[in-house]
Amino acid sequence: MPRIPVHTIDSAPDETTATLQALAKRTGKVLNIHGEMAHSPVVMAAYSGIADAIAQHGSFDARTREAIALAVGAVDSCDYCQSAHTLSATRAGLKEEQTIAIRRGDDDFDNKLAALLNVVREATRDVGNVDDTTWKIALDAGWTEHELTEAFAHLAVNLFTNYFNHYVGTELDVPAAPELIAP
Repeated sequence: MPRIPVHTIDSAPDETTATLQALAKRTGKVLNIHGEMAHSPVVMAAYSGIADAIAQHGSFDARTREAIALAVGAVDSCDYCQSAHTLSATRAGLKEEQTIAIRRGDDDFDNKLAALLNVVREATRDVGNVDDTTWKIALDAGWTEHELTEAFAHLAVNLFTNYFNHYVGTELDVPAAPELIAP
């Protein structure tokens, strides 16, 4: 159950209206998460700051970004983010069964991607810590130090949204992600 109401563009505080409008334009509507973030200019600015930095300076394609979001959301048990990013991931070229596999940690359909996702899963699960072996496997799979460093920004923005959804109890306003059933 949501702890705070979802702002519309008309009800949002002046300090968050422009950002809320930009996010609504990008997603096609005011998503519940964004309408809830709009209560606080600092929350909205922090989220959009990280997201804007990734958009301006990031090197990962949409498929990789969405895979990271799915992996982090699954580790954090964020139903909202798993649902929203399942939708975005299929638009970015992943098949629905691949989104399920990523969320389960069974992403052997792409060994290079799996190596990166293992790094972010481990960092999510172990409070930022990644075993040297996991890191080396990602390097050996073809990820560069630059890319592994960049992955941290993607991890951070997803942790931010996952925790925010848990914190305020964001209600789902996108189609629910398929249930995870063991293979």
